[in-house]
Amino acid sequence: MDQISKLLAITLGAILANNFIFSQFLGICPFLGVSKKVDTAVGMGIAVTFVMGLASAITWVVNEFILVKFDLMYMQTVAFILVIAALVQFIEMFLQKSMPSLYTALGVYLPLITTNCAVLGVALLNIQESYNFIESVVYGVTGGIGFLVAIVLFASIRERLVFAEYPKCFEGFPVALVTAGLMALAFMGFSGLKIW
Repeated sequence: MDQISKLLAITLGAILANNFIFSQFLGICPFLGVSKKVDTAVGMGIAVTFVMGLASAITWVVNEFILVKFDLMYMQTVAFILVIAALVQFIEMFLQKSMPSLYTALGVYLPLITTNCAVLGVALLNIQESYNFIESVVYGVTGGIGFLVAIVLFASIRERLVFAEYPKCFEGFPVALVTAGLMALAFMGFSGLKIW
């Protein structure tokens, strides 16, 4: 498989077939917490995409040139969490200065990107799959785009569910979980996707 085909397979896999939310079930906390309105979902999705792309690039460099070189592979998780925490702090300061309304709307979920298992998962999966630098960055960015697609679709459905009629026992969070489950089933249809 040539490089372009491999990058296309990584892209489609990260967005559709191996979506972090609906297939790998990583990053569920901000997915459920910030998906009540589409505008905050878009902001969160863009922030997660930015962090995942940057984290993939930086953690690949840290792994290749520090951890592997000095035989410190057992420190991967700690090193990756430190890199991700620093990136999230940077984004938090940037949003607070440039977009205070989005910063306020995201609230407590913005610092939760630090502990978002999807961001750590993309860094660890890059190492596990032995991706090179370009493949790691592509996987990080497209994994973030998959997160963005999932959270925006879910938020748009949740906005419409306010006007829907369903049994009283499903009001609030239960109907959100049922909706997320149905969307996960729909995304499972992409698991048979083949790239030739």
